[in-house]
Amino acid sequence: MISVDSLGVEFGGVTLFKDISFVVNDNDKIALMGKNGAGKSTLLKIIAGKQQATYGRVSAPSGSVISYLPQHLMIDDNRTVFDEASQAFGQLISMQNELAELEEQLATRTDYESQEYYDIIDRVSTLSEKIYGLDDINFDAEVEKILLGLGFLRSDFNRPTSEFSGGWRMRIELAKILLQKPDLILLDEPTNHLDIESVQWLEDFLISSAKAVIVISHDRAFVDNITNRTIEVTMGRIYDYKAKYSEYIVLRKERREHQQKAYEEQQKMIADNQDFIERFRGTYSKTNQVQSRVRMLEKLQIIEVDEVDTSHLRLKFPPAPRSGNFPVTVESLSKKYDQQLVFEGASFTVSRSEKVAFVGKNGEGKSTMVKAIMGEIDFEGNLSIGHNTMIGYFAQNEASLLDENLTVFQTIDDIAKGDIRTKIKDLLGAFMFGSEDWDKKVKVLSGGERTRLAMIKLLLEPYNLLILDEPTNHLDMRTKDILKQALMQYDGTLILVSHDRDFLDGMVTKVYEFGNKRVKEHLEGITEFLQRKKMENLRELEA
Repeated sequence: MISVDSLGVEFGGVTLFKDISFVVNDNDKIALMGKNGAGKSTLLKIIAGKQQATYGRVSAPSGSVISYLPQHLMIDDNRTVFDEASQAFGQLISMQNELAELEEQLATRTDYESQEYYDIIDRVSTLSEKIYGLDDINFDAEVEKILLGLGFLRSDFNRPTSEFSGGWRMRIELAKILLQKPDLILLDEPTNHLDIESVQWLEDFLISSAKAVIVISHDRAFVDNITNRTIEVTMGRIYDYKAKYSEYIVLRKERREHQQKAYEEQQKMIADNQDFIERFRGTYSKTNQVQSRVRMLEKLQIIEVDEVDTSHLRLKFPPAPRSGNFPVTVESLSKKYDQQLVFEGASFTVSRSEKVAFVGKNGEGKSTMVKAIMGEIDFEGNLSIGHNTMIGYFAQNEASLLDENLTVFQTIDDIAKGDIRTKIKDLLGAFMFGSEDWDKKVKVLSGGERTRLAMIKLLLEPYNLLILDEPTNHLDMRTKDILKQALMQYDGTLILVSHDRDFLDGMVTKVYEFGNKRVKEHLEGITEFLQRKKMENLRELEA
């Protein structure tokens, strides 16, 4: 059991949260929710011991292991993937060394009746039990199982970590955490760099094998599948629900409705009493009643209604000019990097106004196909872009490509042309950048703010084919919902590369699956595709 006691954090006189207390029990799977800036990541860092609170404390039983996966991290580039993942068992070596040292103390000390002597015996007992439970583990097999589950190939095991992108390095760090079998796993946006199959594998692992978990995630389906408890951080305090995310949404709505009703009733009572005081102030026969009501109002604790995030993304894509019937036609397309085959013989046609998804494991060619459509790489085979097709492209790393030294306003002003230049401030406002944000440098923006800023470029011209590569990374749930609704109403053609099942659900009508060096077409939505794919996997197991 890990407890958070009367925790408070203040920055420059501003209170982020105050007197927060809760207990994390074994098998709690907690979703940490709240709007951007509420303090979720800060709270996670404090529990992980990476940051100090202004006051209060986090306490855990002796020997407890708390593992933390931040949004951004650095990994030692001098090791192979397998060796880096194996660093997870450094804890065992540390425990063995500590046990040897404590046993030597017990052999030489003579204060047998002291509390310190008893504490050493307790610690030796705890360490011995933990080490005994680990001695029979085949560590190499455990490392292999975790790495394969997270999408690595056996051929990747001996490659240096320096050859992998930031997303794959994040998986290595996640592998180390899962291998430690910690008492509490803290995850900050773990699905941002995982493909759909790896997310499903992680879900199964956390549900069946993990002990306690606290997760911050904007992936609604992921959160709903793994959690059984929701803690909301809002207005400097927390609300603790013994419910998963979808149930919490309903309960939160009911709570705010009750608060609003109580607040309105209290305000009416205050107004009635103030009216009474004003009417009868100075009336001798009512002096005691007036003074009684004044004292009552002075002592009254005003009911607060929890804040609702009133910032609102107003997103509507410009009407799409009419394109030809087939904006993208691919025939027998193949791509190799050096001698590494990405895919071969890919053939498909995207029709006007279709909304399609590219899905599959990372490294199977989704982004490569997008680059081929954009004309950024060479390839074998035929790929034609239809008549009058105007492509708007949001790359997976679009947010990181922004010039960090420009201001928010300069970022858009530098690329806007024609009449749209007169509407830059309106555009920024629609994407929740108020006048106080215009002069902020890009380098101080959060991941979500950078993504929103990068997305404004899609509204600067009337495109009729939008290609979006992982557009929801770093976007909160509310912003994702608004983007999804805008894309569903968009009358042009849409190609989406995404691992976010909830985002794709109900929007795309065709799925292109990238895997085993092939591109396979499925004439169905993402939910039907995933349901049927699980059935296929079951049949393969039975075979």
